[in-house]
Amino acid sequence: MASESNTTYHKPQVAVLGAGTFGTAIANLISENESVYLYSRNEDSVEKINSTGYNHGQKMSSKVIATSDLEMVIENSAVLLPMIPSSNCRAFFKEIAPFLKPNHTIIHGTKGFDISKANADEDDNELLLDKKLVNTISQVIHEETIVLKIGVIAGPNLSKEIADGQPAATVIASEFDAVINEGMRLLKSQRFQVFKSYDVVGVETAGSLKNIMAIGSGILYGLDYGDNARAMLISRGLNEIIRLGTKLGGDAKTYLGVAGVGDLVATCSSKLSRNFTIGYWLAKGKPLQDILNEMTEVAEGIKTVMIAMALANNYNIKMPITSRIFEVLFHNLPVEKGIAELMEYRNLLDVDFIN
Repeated sequence: MASESNTTYHKPQVAVLGAGTFGTAIANLISENESVYLYSRNEDSVEKINSTGYNHGQKMSSKVIATSDLEMVIENSAVLLPMIPSSNCRAFFKEIAPFLKPNHTIIHGTKGFDISKANADEDDNELLLDKKLVNTISQVIHEETIVLKIGVIAGPNLSKEIADGQPAATVIASEFDAVINEGMRLLKSQRFQVFKSYDVVGVETAGSLKNIMAIGSGILYGLDYGDNARAMLISRGLNEIIRLGTKLGGDAKTYLGVAGVGDLVATCSSKLSRNFTIGYWLAKGKPLQDILNEMTEVAEGIKTVMIAMALANNYNIKMPITSRIFEVLFHNLPVEKGIAELMEYRNLLDVDFIN
């Protein structure tokens, strides 16, 4: 492990919370500008990072200090970047709330939703969900902590490509310029561009909903369909994302930017995407639970499909692609039949989300 003197010399004021593949890549990016803590609750992982200098196949910068001391990290860091699964978010922010101060800055990178509860309609047995019960992760942070300066990072940010030093870009969204500027200062480099947005809801919902279409794209790839089919899925999928996203409060223009269509294209085109991988193996006939059991990190798209379908049912939003993916995942609809149903779909108006 890093020596005490080395830790003191490099004492950071920023911390990435979560040492998965994305958190690791973000920590290395920040290290190009200043020292950074990388927090993991797994002490064995921390020991391995600090002793070998590697994590998830990524070589760690000497300015990244791995630690499992959560209280110390929060007390010493002005800026926190949580990179954790949505299913753990509310419990995690409850856990760290006692250590947080109003002047902390939090910029999260979670692509998913938190739900309060859902109601089943006994007449048609459909899951129904009101948007008031669906929380973005920024809303969870507001509810569970006293932190005011909150932002989100989202975009076409495939971890392996970032780790390999390939050019990439992201969007930081916040209602505060100070949060956006701090995020830009920490992350921007010659190989990583950072754009700004004030549409927090739009950026968060874009980053979450695109995972649904990544599953669909993986299915197409697994069936050996070509670029025409994938382009149709991406363009029609964007239509569905915008219709639901604007219902949740996002601005339609946000979904046409880097955090919207940019992230959508990347995750629908890359074998590096966990959600794409799920779709691929489903098309090959592998049971969903077996696929999930073999994955080392969370694929947010599974939970997001359920939430999106429940919202669409409640508000009568037409989401034919999402509906078929839902049926494939949870009701054993054969993937070929789902595609056939989409090809027979009758609503043929191409663009209906721009006035």
